[in-house]
Amino acid sequence: MRAPVFWFISFFIITESGDGILGGNDDIETKRELIVNKKNHPGSVQEYELLLQVSYKDSKEKRVVKNLLKLLKPPSLWLHGPMEIVRAKATTYCGNRNGVLRCACEDGYTWFPPSCLDPQKCHLHMAESPQSCDCHPNNLTQSVHFCERTKVWGTFKINERFTKDLWNSSSAIYSKYTTGIEIQLKEAYKSIQGFESVRVTQFRDGNIIAGYEVVGSSSASDLLSAMEQVAGKAKAGLRKLFLLEDDSFRIFGEVQCNSIFFGFGFNKDEYTLPCSRGYTGNITAKCLPFGWQVIRETCVLSQLEELKENFSVIAGNASEAAMSSLVQNLSIIIRQNPSTTAGNLASVVSILGNVSSLSLASHFRVSNSTMEDVINIADHILNSASVNNWTILLQEEKHASSELLETLENISVLVPPTALPLNFSREFINWKGIPVSESQHKLGYNYQTELFPPNTSIPVRGRVIIGSDQFQRSLPETIISMASLTLGNILPITKTRNDHVNGPVISTLIQNYSVNEIFLSFSKIDSNLSQPHCVFWDFSHLQWDDAGCHLVNETPDTVMCRCTHLTSFSMLMSPFVPPAITPVVKWITFVGLGLSIGSLILCLIIEALFWKQVKKSQTSHTRHICMVNIALCLLIADVWFIIAANVKATVNPSGICIAAVFLTHFFYLSLFFWMLTVGILLAYRIVFVFHHMAISLMMAVGFCLGYGCPLIISVITIAVTEPSNGYRRKDSCWLNWSRGSKPLLALAVPALTIVAVNLVVVLLVLTKLWRPAVGERLSQDNQATVVRVGKSLLILTPLLGLTWGFGIGTMVDSQNVAWHVIFALLNASQGFFILCFGMLLDSKLRQLLFNKLSPLNSWKQTSKQNSSDLSAKPKGAKFFNPLQHKGNTLGEEKFITKEYQPK
Repeated sequence: MRAPVFWFISFFIITESGDGILGGNDDIETKRELIVNKKNHPGSVQEYELLLQVSYKDSKEKRVVKNLLKLLKPPSLWLHGPMEIVRAKATTYCGNRNGVLRCACEDGYTWFPPSCLDPQKCHLHMAESPQSCDCHPNNLTQSVHFCERTKVWGTFKINERFTKDLWNSSSAIYSKYTTGIEIQLKEAYKSIQGFESVRVTQFRDGNIIAGYEVVGSSSASDLLSAMEQVAGKAKAGLRKLFLLEDDSFRIFGEVQCNSIFFGFGFNKDEYTLPCSRGYTGNITAKCLPFGWQVIRETCVLSQLEELKENFSVIAGNASEAAMSSLVQNLSIIIRQNPSTTAGNLASVVSILGNVSSLSLASHFRVSNSTMEDVINIADHILNSASVNNWTILLQEEKHASSELLETLENISVLVPPTALPLNFSREFINWKGIPVSESQHKLGYNYQTELFPPNTSIPVRGRVIIGSDQFQRSLPETIISMASLTLGNILPITKTRNDHVNGPVISTLIQNYSVNEIFLSFSKIDSNLSQPHCVFWDFSHLQWDDAGCHLVNETPDTVMCRCTHLTSFSMLMSPFVPPAITPVVKWITFVGLGLSIGSLILCLIIEALFWKQVKKSQTSHTRHICMVNIALCLLIADVWFIIAANVKATVNPSGICIAAVFLTHFFYLSLFFWMLTVGILLAYRIVFVFHHMAISLMMAVGFCLGYGCPLIISVITIAVTEPSNGYRRKDSCWLNWSRGSKPLLALAVPALTIVAVNLVVVLLVLTKLWRPAVGERLSQDNQATVVRVGKSLLILTPLLGLTWGFGIGTMVDSQNVAWHVIFALLNASQGFFILCFGMLLDSKLRQLLFNKLSPLNSWKQTSKQNSSDLSAKPKGAKFFNPLQHKGNTLGEEKFITKEYQPK
């Protein structure tokens, strides 16, 4: 049986209505278009494009649906005024393939690159023929960019003074210009093959700049070419009516932005329009790569402006009844005019704030009906679909969301105990108030709430628990709790912190009462975010603060917090170290990395200067090859770590971030595998004393381990996790660590395994060093052994990467600040330790440096004298050195042979 196929049908309905540009996006899933019908309706009309989704199983059902289009009639009760269906068209059909929605265009229609359906969530395959669009199925309800007829756009300038009446589709001058332009252009283009219609889409300031849109059934290139050929005829027709500016007539086959509201435009164009009739203010949009984006908007409903003025009148002689009546009127206005423009949001917050301030100052009480009106108003402006308008508002009024929360709290505490209990459960806010009784002595307080994020049936729960021991004194009168998911999206987060509100915002209010302890439980909205910390909203500093709040417990789906004050709480999820030490660890990291990078560059320079001198023996040659590769891998890894830390994962192209993650992963793995190579060679020298491996074989093993294994692990990791978008974190350029994908294990497991192996090697070396050399007096044994052991530990610890073992502490006990500080301090500066203990402790290299750099013979004599003194020491003091820093490889091999020669 064939799977159902989705088919999108567009209906255009004409109705007598208002004019102008609607302020904001209006939470409506239809597109609006403004035209003037000269024949049937001399006044203004408004055109709605309704998008209908119909499913069919086979071609027979598809024909039935097409026939249905011809029989459609407008509904009898719809809006206010006469209607007719102008046209109905089937444009886009879709099918489900392996959980992905693939859509294509009907014959005669095409996508308009680079957008298809939802440009931020869908991908257009432009190389395919025909072009297809892949999306996740739940994106359909927000889609607006469907297949359409071919479009070409044009502009020209009229040398006449611009008037704002040209933005009013009901004005006589608007009708005059649009009618004249469309008649002349239609006359010029009607002979073009495939031409269907022409329509004026916009008037802009700057004399009069007119923009129009031509629709046709031929290809874009053919339609554009044909229009260019008759451009002279079009200009001649326009000059009959208007004073056309020379060289202003232009035609475009592609535009970056195009919408019914703002017309078409190009990159970074800004366009300001007045709000529609019934609103005051303006709306400004900017053309960005993904389309027009509203950047400023002050559209306020005229009735709200009148209500603000009425409040100013009654403020001097206010009463509880007057405040209740004002809130009731506000609720009615919002219910009748559901548009949540940024200007409306600002006005509602302002009116409620004034009501709250006056009621508190006058000691008014709030009735249960008034409180219900307030919650209904709050539920409307906290609609998840209004978050974009909140974002626009907060750009101009940064504290609006904080003012709303504070206002709701202030009004809530004005509800008297006699009006309680009350419980208002709405879609976007829940509110509950109870009168306190003697039961709190035994049971304490327990508040539970349940909210549903948009487009999901999985609830997000919150719970507040206050123990009975907190109510052993005189009892308070009331306890109020409210919760909202939208507040977490609109209360600002400090830009310097990469945090996300990942649970409901819960506010619990006990007036004139304090408690020492409160527990809050939150469901996680996004379980992929890690390392939670609990915070409260600080009204005095207008930011989230974690003072007095601590994480108690975390499960894959919930977080439990404990706080010692009552205000607004939320649970933030941060992918980094505990926030209290973030600045310290960040400072340690970058200072250490800078020091490490400088030291590693110096290491490589020293190796290059004295390479011929240090590679004379097999052991020395092998050791210095490993040293060079360790320094090189660590240097490149540190550089890419800094690059990844400065790439903004949510702003920069994802390719840059993925490249930074891959290269950082690969070179840190190479570092560990070269350290493993050093450990293996060291163990080989200790265990197989009389066996000698060819240097070519050693290097083959070293390079296969050092670069081959890391390459295999890195490629497999990205190949397995990147197709499902699980390779990197969503908020930073590093390997992901979430419930669904943990590619960070591809670094942690090999690294910690190598550290464990190298730790065994170090213990083996220390065991050999602890045994006294043949002929060494026991009285000198302890002192000599301690010196040898200490020196070996200094050398081996950075070279074998033992300090990375502290990473276990940061993974197991991530809230312990000591692990983070120690880990950052030791490993960010690893390059510096390699320079100091891996190279500068080598007496031969020191001597070569002194000979190379010192112009004073006395320094040379001192070095020679030191060398003579060292060579004069008894052989018994010259014990096996695992890294052979004195450069006397031949002497070392003879000594080892002598020490282990059978009697």
